[in-house]
Amino acid sequence: MNQKFVITGTDTDIGKTIFAAALTAALEASYWKPVQAGIADGTDSETVARIGGVDPSRILPDRYRLEIPASPHYSAAQEGVTIRLEDLDIPQVDGPLIIEGAGGALVPVNPELLFADLFAHWSLPVIIVASTSLGTINHSLLTIEALRCRNVPIHGIAFIGDENVDSEQTICRIGAVPHLGRLPIIDDLAPEPLRDAFNAHFNRADFGA
Repeated sequence: MNQKFVITGTDTDIGKTIFAAALTAALEASYWKPVQAGIADGTDSETVARIGGVDPSRILPDRYRLEIPASPHYSAAQEGVTIRLEDLDIPQVDGPLIIEGAGGALVPVNPELLFADLFAHWSLPVIIVASTSLGTINHSLLTIEALRCRNVPIHGIAFIGDENVDSEQTICRIGAVPHLGRLPIIDDLAPEPLRDAFNAHFNRADFGA
């Protein structure tokens, strides 16, 4: 089993890292955050290890680690760092690999490159993480359109939050993407509750497990 998936979101702070932690744990995968912007409150890699119960040996080093919590192109410029496409080759690992972007698909990696462009360069299947709250239809369909116009393969969409049948069905119907499942709000973000929630709301076979 050597699946590789890229995780992106329709916005920032919608639960993308939580889903990435759940999927990494479910597939016993390695996890990679190519560009981490903002480290004062902990990194996404640390969060995945903590709430997913992922062994530190399966957490790959961030390629770029920036202090300022902002779009990577801005953080890098402020810190005198140049983010280069040639430095973002996919790591070789044994077994599955989960790669997490930063913010949404159209966040700039550097002044000339958006994350969606990077995903197109990688040509790996992308999982879109979307909230179920107000505005999700617009944000989700825009994300789908941005990826499709770059010929990025979309594996499906995973929702985060309370059930919203109409919004979820509308996005998947108009966007023509598979509904992978919905991760409910989890009060106790720890490995066991996260694992139980993922197993209850997702089918591991949809991810090749």
